[in-house]
Amino acid sequence: MQGIAKSRLGTRAQPERSRSAILKAAVREFSEEGIAGARTDAIARAAGVNKALLYYYFKDKEALYRAVLDEVFSGVRMAVEGALSLDLSPRERLTAYVRAHFDYIASHPHYSRIVHAEFLRAGRDPSDLQRVAKQYFQPIFLNLRDLLREGHEAGEFRRVDPVQFIPSIIAVIVFYFITAPITRVMTGEDPFSPALLATRRKAVEDFVSHALFVPGRDPRPNRRAHRGERN
Repeated sequence: MQGIAKSRLGTRAQPERSRSAILKAAVREFSEEGIAGARTDAIARAAGVNKALLYYYFKDKEALYRAVLDEVFSGVRMAVEGALSLDLSPRERLTAYVRAHFDYIASHPHYSRIVHAEFLRAGRDPSDLQRVAKQYFQPIFLNLRDLLREGHEAGEFRRVDPVQFIPSIIAVIVFYFITAPITRVMTGEDPFSPALLATRRKAVEDFVSHALFVPGRDPRPNRRAHRGERN
């Protein structure tokens, strides 16, 4: 008999691993069943923990759902803010943002379902919507708004209304993933295959660039100028 029992998942001995496993299972369950249909016993079983441990970390299903929202939205915020903070021209940063946002969703296939379900639920729970919007959506919106203005002042972007244009960019990125099951039926192909994801990513870049970029404008010669840098 061993003198010291090895700690294992499903006990409090490995809190970060256990909590992470629960969140991962919860993202899948909520994305497939919604908050009303999701079952905590199914989440616990998928995570390899017992329900008592699940409730040790999350007091109820609503608390677990809020943690899932934070997990999902914080991930996309980190991804896109990293792209928007790059030391590049406005045109290059906008393209980096589009790629980062698309790639994040492509690598997290349950993301779009969670987002869509939360928007549908938002009308019945405005307080949670306000928290999510202020903590995750507003910072991204403000960064994109400033980037659109900077790009216009640099002569790289057409003049657009950020309140109208930013939701349009996001819609072009996200809609493909929301409608993936329908696309699969219509085309008989897997929308998440590497080839089709690469094709769609390029199509999104082309769509946004034709809608926003000033034709023939090469930002590189003026990159230092619009950044206010000196030679």
